[in-house]
Amino acid sequence: MTTKNILWLGVILLIIIGGSFIFWNSGTDTDYTKENVPVQIDETINNETVTVTETPNETITEPEPETVTVIGRSAGQNNISAYHFGTGDTEVLFIGGIHGGYSWNTALLGFELIDWLEKNEAKIPDNIKVTVIPVMNPDGLEKVTGKTDRFISADVNKTESVRVTGRFNNNNVDLNRNFACEWQATGTWQSRAVSGGTAAFSEPEAQAVKAYVELNEPAAVVTWYSAAGGVYASDCKNGVSEATLALTNLFAKASGYNAHEEFDYYEITGDMVNWLASQRIPAISVLLTNHEQTEFDKNLAGVEAVLKFYAN
Repeated sequence: MTTKNILWLGVILLIIIGGSFIFWNSGTDTDYTKENVPVQIDETINNETVTVTETPNETITEPEPETVTVIGRSAGQNNISAYHFGTGDTEVLFIGGIHGGYSWNTALLGFELIDWLEKNEAKIPDNIKVTVIPVMNPDGLEKVTGKTDRFISADVNKTESVRVTGRFNNNNVDLNRNFACEWQATGTWQSRAVSGGTAAFSEPEAQAVKAYVELNEPAAVVTWYSAAGGVYASDCKNGVSEATLALTNLFAKASGYNAHEEFDYYEITGDMVNWLASQRIPAISVLLTNHEQTEFDKNLAGVEAVLKFYAN
């Protein structure tokens, strides 16, 4: 091999080696630019100097607040979900579907309010957090609609005997007779006897609401029932508090329902809003006019009035 050929071979080898080096370095994932090189910084912690490593331009993402939480399970092991809107410290709680499929329109109203809040969350005052539990009794809702969560009116079995069974959970307990205000094992609904459970809060649905209320301490609670067409104050044989009376009249005036200081059509034991009153939480029962319509516009006016009242 001539000297000239040896020189040409050396040039070719240098080109191959250099190209390989550039290729392999360009394929690495690490960007060793000045901006991303980790740096060591001395910090004083508890009077001692320690060295910590930081990466400039590192982005720390704050976790998003939960918008839906499961607060418990029913006797039939169905989820009881709460939907949250706003990030304020003053919580206003709305509850529907305590009587499941019997009062299915109250659950549907809860979902309609959730849809409105999703589109209008900017209207919630800064200090307010709105929580909606649309279906407190998913067992009863399932008996009538075949669904435990979202449903439409076309899903509803309109047979009266079926709808009546939907008032109760899978233990055949009327959940609005299971709370600790004058609780009795046998309660009354209209002219019939119903089960109030084996003890106050014997049912998982009532336990879930109790635990949520005790943990979060809402400023006010609005619960929907059907059907009588009115707003009813709460008390546990201690008289209606001024805050509850104000809430009753406020919602009634805004919605157009009549206001009542008590529900006196028949004796009620183990009632949820009356238990809330015993916890010194202003609470009202809003009874829709019938078992079919949600009367959304009337109730939205009441909701907005409540949020405005509790705003800073």
